[in-house]
Amino acid sequence: MRTAPRRPAERGRRVEADELLVLVAGGDHKAFEELYGLVSGPIYGLVRRVVRDPAQSEEVAQEVLLELWRSAPRFDPGRGSALSWVLTLAHRRAVDRVRSVRAAGERERREAVRAASPAFDHVAEEVEAGLEREWVRRCLDRLTALQRQSVTLAYYDGYTYREVAERLSLPLGTVKTRMRDGLIRLRECLGCAA
Repeated sequence: MRTAPRRPAERGRRVEADELLVLVAGGDHKAFEELYGLVSGPIYGLVRRVVRDPAQSEEVAQEVLLELWRSAPRFDPGRGSALSWVLTLAHRRAVDRVRSVRAAGERERREAVRAASPAFDHVAEEVEAGLEREWVRRCLDRLTALQRQSVTLAYYDGYTYREVAERLSLPLGTVKTRMRDGLIRLRECLGCAA
């Protein structure tokens, strides 16, 4: 009596996985149970090498097995073995997890850096602005009445030199001279304040 030659275990597993995956694609729950038993170990091993964290590796392996059930109809036996296809799914999912964890870590690092930077101090900013306004007022008070009036109309009210001259009923040249002299005195006064 002759017996059939034995197939190596690996080749047997590959053929069995191919057949089971085709049955799973048809919605066969029993075939999925068998396929699960056949590929869950290799899936977890591959994922564990990529992800490294045991808890996350278990999650990713579980996700791969769920994806296997859902996407079994996409398996094409003509393009390669079921085991290769399944391990490709596992590798892609594991790499996605590693990238996701790294991106989350980078976001947390950026947030920590941003949170560690000193917050904008509105109170200090308002106090400083108030002090600057006070210095400007004091320096404006040191100008002559005509210089102060010309500077105020031009810089606070937004008039042009010509409009300032018209409002004050003065020649344009006189306004320009008073403005120049007033700005020089302001700059000197404010330079001392700094």
